[in-house]
Amino acid sequence: MSQMPLVEMTNIHKRFGGVHAVNGVSIDLNPGEVVGVLGHNGAGKTVLMKALSGAIPCDEGEIRINGENVRIESPRHARKYGIETIYQTLALADNLDAPGNLFLGREIMTGYGTLNDRAMENEARKVIARLNPNFENITDAVKNMSGGQRQSVAIARAIYFNARILIMDEPTAALGPQETAMVSELIKQLKNEGIGIFLISHDLHDVFDLSDRVAVIKNGKLIGTRRTKDVTKDEVLGMIIMGKLPKAD
Repeated sequence: MSQMPLVEMTNIHKRFGGVHAVNGVSIDLNPGEVVGVLGHNGAGKTVLMKALSGAIPCDEGEIRINGENVRIESPRHARKYGIETIYQTLALADNLDAPGNLFLGREIMTGYGTLNDRAMENEARKVIARLNPNFENITDAVKNMSGGQRQSVAIARAIYFNARILIMDEPTAALGPQETAMVSELIKQLKNEGIGIFLISHDLHDVFDLSDRVAVIKNGKLIGTRRTKDVTKDEVLGMIIMGKLPKAD
């Protein structure tokens, strides 16, 4: 028996005035799967993902989470359904350490109504050790951390609060080869834990290394979704640039 998708987005539309930014796009995501979402700037991929994350409402279409028809009204509402977005900018507070960022807005308090710093540090160490056992300096301000460590903090924050669906926006942009490899390992680990990931990226090498399927959007429309192992990078480029589907075998 096939597993139920974590996410099913069906016939999604979003207009901004006269611009049809997303035009009848359908896409799904399974547990433990990475789906690469590709397209030029302005293609509609980010708008589609913002509709799932609750950042903008879609005008038409249906979103199902674990088979349940939902209307996602805000990012806070999206978290109720286990959806978290990790933006390219990471949205971290540079002056705070890893525990401070992990629990920002959701702090653990003592019985006296004060911050329970020890509990937050202990919890942060546990979840970060799952992702990156070599990450020791969690009490440094994140502005002093490497790009890979900052990604670890952002991902730890999402999974600590039970995210099952991650939207990752250009997670390796501006990272060096070593840090890119580290983030790739984090993504593979999340897959092994059954978390589903929509990966927005311009880097075809990343997408081919990490994605199980690729979905290409052009001018607001879905050109097609293909299993990564069934297409070449040139064929995917043809989908992105020309809107041309690969020939069937």
